[in-house]
Amino acid sequence: MTGDRRQMVDAGVSPRIARGTPQYRRTSLAIFSCGFSIFALLYCTQPVLPLFSEEFSVSPAQSSLALSLTTITMAIAMIFASSLAEAIGRKPLMLGALIASSLLTLLLAVSTQWSHVLWLRALTGVTLSGMPAVALAYLGEEMEPQAVAPAVGLYIGGGALGGMSGRLFVALLADYGSWRLAMAFIAVTGLGSAVIFWRALPPSRQFQPRGLDFSGLTLSLIRHFRNPGIALLVVEGFLLLGGFMVLYNYIGFRLQAPPFNLSQSLAGLVFAVYPIGSLGSAMMSNLAARFGRGRMLIVSILVMMAGLGLLMPDMLVTTVLGLAVMTFGFFGAHAISSGFAPALAERDKAQASSLYLLFYYIGGGVAGSLGGIFWSANAWTGVALFSGALMAGTLLAAVLLARRAPSH
Repeated sequence: MTGDRRQMVDAGVSPRIARGTPQYRRTSLAIFSCGFSIFALLYCTQPVLPLFSEEFSVSPAQSSLALSLTTITMAIAMIFASSLAEAIGRKPLMLGALIASSLLTLLLAVSTQWSHVLWLRALTGVTLSGMPAVALAYLGEEMEPQAVAPAVGLYIGGGALGGMSGRLFVALLADYGSWRLAMAFIAVTGLGSAVIFWRALPPSRQFQPRGLDFSGLTLSLIRHFRNPGIALLVVEGFLLLGGFMVLYNYIGFRLQAPPFNLSQSLAGLVFAVYPIGSLGSAMMSNLAARFGRGRMLIVSILVMMAGLGLLMPDMLVTTVLGLAVMTFGFFGAHAISSGFAPALAERDKAQASSLYLLFYYIGGGVAGSLGGIFWSANAWTGVALFSGALMAGTLLAAVLLARRAPSH
């Protein structure tokens, strides 16, 4: 035990969770498990968007609403969820989010009307909102400062692995069974993760509950927007997920069309590159701690743009390689950006994280659906050019952010 931790114990103050302790390992398991399932539940519809178009007779842009509605409603609800977490606590809200989202996905598996699919996915976004911003706030409160960045990287990595597994298993089950069976599988996985999360996550020791007061939320958000660093951060988040999401939304349409003509399951195998995102988040987070957040954020976005360049030729090898490179850079950038929000906020750190994630997910939802217009107009070339424009804006925002925000 260090001198500072011993003094805290002697003074009756609960010490924060240190890296390498049993509490750190339990927290890491819980956060990784919940991140895994939350993002599997969020993105499980992405690989079956072409099937939705066929079964429900809707356009590619309309089918993308099965994902875009979820991300947009989640983003908006997160602002209120973070305030709710200040009253009832972090762990109860995160656990409830995971259970409710899993149950709604079970209902999705038996839906027979397109309107029901959209309503369920919109409600799933609301229930999912209880996890992302609150998880980052929990880590910022309960972890020692030097343990926060690796823990955030692990959470983002769990999300990357969950996003990959959800997409991959859904694609395989949809081809050899049905998309309904795939949704049921993801839902059951989410309920299993809820049990792990409930048993493993230590209760909050630094959290001080406050009354539920939405009246102060507007003032809190205005205060954050007056911070130039946070204002740039939300712009960067909006463009970051937008440029990434539009590519993943329409890669299945591209691979199942000429000249590739792949089956649903073979096209879904491209999502196997997603674990590279875990490597990207962990590696770039560690490099950010050494060389500075701003510098490594710029590097991560440049890696994304290099991956986009590889996605342009009609060659399967370069398509898979480009998606892998782009995914590595994206998760590195997101891990670094996520750590910026609580570092920049002087108070109401949960709201600061929610504000970043609000624009992050709205950007993904808006761009994901707008991409359908570009697909209809000029197929993959139109989608890639749209993504490239968003990435260029992301890079500019990152350069400006690096000049204003703290380096560590």
